[in-house]
Amino acid sequence: MKLWNHYHTPHSVDEAVAMLTRYAGQAKIVAGGTDLLVDMRAEYHGPHEALVDVTRIPDMAAITRNGDTITLGAGVTHAQIVKSADLRANATCLVEGCGVIGGPQVRNVGTIGGNVAHALPAGDGTTSLVALDAEAELIKDGVRQWLPIRDLFRGAGQSLLDSSRDLLIRFRFQPTTSGQATAFARIMRPQGVALPVLGCAVWVSVADGKFTGARVCVAPSAPIPARAEDVEEVLLGAPANAESIEAAITTAQATLKLRTSKYRATADYRYEMVAVLLRKTLTRAVERAETGAAVPEGVS
Repeated sequence: MKLWNHYHTPHSVDEAVAMLTRYAGQAKIVAGGTDLLVDMRAEYHGPHEALVDVTRIPDMAAITRNGDTITLGAGVTHAQIVKSADLRANATCLVEGCGVIGGPQVRNVGTIGGNVAHALPAGDGTTSLVALDAEAELIKDGVRQWLPIRDLFRGAGQSLLDSSRDLLIRFRFQPTTSGQATAFARIMRPQGVALPVLGCAVWVSVADGKFTGARVCVAPSAPIPARAEDVEEVLLGAPANAESIEAAITTAQATLKLRTSKYRATADYRYEMVAVLLRKTLTRAVERAETGAAVPEGVS
C-alpha cells in the first residue's frame, strides 16, 4: 500500500510553509506519524501527493527557557519531555502526562504537536498544556500568531488547523515558581483499549496555607479540552487541605457533564473516578508546592 508520492524534510518554518503552499492542499504535515499514518491506512483512498516532515526544523524540536517562559517546539517528542530536568521541576504535569502515552517506541517518535493537532479531547499532553495555560504559535491562513491552547479545538477530533495548509510551530507557558506546582494522573481501561476513562491535570498556587490560584482540566468531559472553572472557584482562597479538596470533588461531580461511553466507561463510574483523580492530583500538587519537590529522573 503506497501512502504518499513525495516526502519532504524542510529545515525551516518558511520552507515548510512554502511546500504546503506549493502543493495547495494536497500535502500533509507529519512529525512522529503515530496518529497520522494509522489514520492514512484506515481511511485509504490512494496515496497522498506529499508529506512534509517537520522534525528537521530546529525551532520545532527544541525545549528552551527564556526568563519566565518555557518554549516547547511542536516537534518535541514525548521522550524528550520526560527526560527534561526543567520540565520535571517546573511543568511536572506535562512530564507525567507524556510519560504514560503509548509505550517507549511511541514516546520516542510521537510529538507534543501531534498530540494537540489530533484534537482529541483526552490527549494526555493536551490536558497538561491546558492546565499550564499554554499558548500555541501557528501559521494559519498565512498569518503567524500566538493563540491560547484552547482556541485550537473545534470539536472532538476537529482542529482549527488544516494540516494540509497550516503549521503548528511551538508552545509557551510560564514555569512554576515558589509556592506553585502541578500534577497529572489518568485512569485507563484494563482491557488494553488505548482510551483513557478520564485524565486530570492541575496547577495550584499555595501561600500561607491557602489556595491562591488553581487551574483544573478533567478530560474528556467535553468535546474539547476544557477547564473546570467551577472547581477552580471553590479552591480559590480556601485552605490548602483535604477538606477543601473534598469540596472541590463535590463541585466537580455536580458540574462536570460526563456521559456513558461504550469505549471508556459508564457515566456513574466516571463520576466516581473524578473523585479519585482530583484527590490524587490536588494532594500531590499541594505537597509539591509546599516542599518544592519535582518528579525524579526516570519517573513519570
